[in-house]
Amino acid sequence: MGQQLFHHSRRAIHDIRAREFIRVGGVPLPASWGGWQEAVGVFLTFLLVLMLCLEPILYCFSDPHSISFARHCKSGDKVVFVYSVVSSAAMLMYFLLLSDLSVLSTRVSAYALVCVRVISEVALFLSGLTFFVLAFACAVSSLEQDNLDFKGIPKSGLQLYKITFEMFSGSHYDMLGDHPALLAAVFVYIVTTVIFLTNLLIAQLNCAYQATYQDMLGYARLNRGKIVSETMLSVSKKRWASFRDGLRLDERVEFGEGD
Repeated sequence: MGQQLFHHSRRAIHDIRAREFIRVGGVPLPASWGGWQEAVGVFLTFLLVLMLCLEPILYCFSDPHSISFARHCKSGDKVVFVYSVVSSAAMLMYFLLLSDLSVLSTRVSAYALVCVRVISEVALFLSGLTFFVLAFACAVSSLEQDNLDFKGIPKSGLQLYKITFEMFSGSHYDMLGDHPALLAAVFVYIVTTVIFLTNLLIAQLNCAYQATYQDMLGYARLNRGKIVSETMLSVSKKRWASFRDGLRLDERVEFGEGD
């Protein structure tokens, strides 16, 4: 955490002194935070600092009834849940930063770039799905029915999402038979979303993949060169000179057999 805090603070101070900013929603931010890796790193650093402030062991230090370095005490148990949520988000940020290792393989890097390119299609699918869920949830709530799963717009929307993702149990489907109008509305919803929207998403992903994969191999090589060049800026001159001298490029070598 200390290294991350020092690194991001130094770059932020450098950008502020150089008056290099980017605007996000009208708020000026240091220009170094423009890249997604740097932004994720800053967010990860914030989460680590927050974890330190919410560390249950620190809360247990002030509890006279707990032993030293206890993980569970009356004071610490109050922040355990919040601490667990923050630590879960931090772990996701760690693994998101590890995605840079995909540059070690051109094929894996190309696959990762394709995933980024086609994620917009998934976002369109989710937005369309949300529209239909809201529409049918309002329609179902207007029906004269006493099914507890579809009592109100929020509960109806949740059940419709579960139907789309095949999380709706079979016994609950049987209960729909007591309400023909509700069953008909759910049937129309299934045809609209599960059959139409899902297959449309598959077709969109297939077309987008075929259109972008041919160019992604070249982009993957360019991305690898970009990451290497950006990483070289963090290498000290002393370390680079030691590496360069260790290669002994100024020494002549004998020709090998076949040269």
